[in-house]
Amino acid sequence: SGLPYCLIAVISVNESGNHLNTHLHCGGVMNIETWFTEIPVVTRTYVSAVVLTTAACTLDLVTPFSLYFSFELIFRGQIWRLITNFLFFGQEFSLDFFFHVFFLTRYCRGLEERSFRGRTADFVYMLLLGGICMLLISPIASLHFLGSSLTFMMVYVWSRRNQFARMNFLGLFTFSAPYLPWVLLSFSILLGGSVTVDLIGIVIGHIYYFCEDVYPNMVSGNTRILKTPRFLQMLFVDDDEEFDVQPFEDQ
Repeated sequence: SGLPYCLIAVISVNESGNHLNTHLHCGGVMNIETWFTEIPVVTRTYVSAVVLTTAACTLDLVTPFSLYFSFELIFRGQIWRLITNFLFFGQEFSLDFFFHVFFLTRYCRGLEERSFRGRTADFVYMLLLGGICMLLISPIASLHFLGSSLTFMMVYVWSRRNQFARMNFLGLFTFSAPYLPWVLLSFSILLGGSVTVDLIGIVIGHIYYFCEDVYPNMVSGNTRILKTPRFLQMLFVDDDEEFDVQPFEDQ
């Protein structure tokens, strides 16, 4: 990915003067097990799959060559590549990998606990739509791993739905959340990285945001374009008790 996670991870969110970098119990810092179980189900499943994929690569149980996206190989029956290309963020547990996971967890969880609170089916549908669009574009852009694009899409949607959140970078400057994707993109360019992966995430994230948040307010009847299929609504039935967790961010 062109996104400079090792630098951007130091960005903090500040809303109403409160820094939201650390999730604490009143009795102290949560242990890892408690922290993990409090992560919403979709985020927890995705992050777990990413970690397990990296562990498998580290132990030489699988290789990246068996994970990357390829229409040709998929038509030969290797359909797992439709999913595994979104799970690969590196062949080992490097510092870069942990920053990728940090960003993925932060903004995937932020959306699931706030914008999609009680609407798991809608959240899964957003990820499915975004993933399908990325798969269709990837041959044109010659991309084989799309996990960073999907993460960037979530960052974009989160930033547009948290317009009043203030971001701080290294204590040097602050900016509103909607500028976050562009700050990330700018640093990626400064570091000489490829911005194609990031741009795809931004474009698809904006298309989703426009269809779901902007267009319905432009027409009478608040008509939604992206209606979640019935089978997903039946598959992901939310339990109110499941959402009795401390929000990851406040709006």
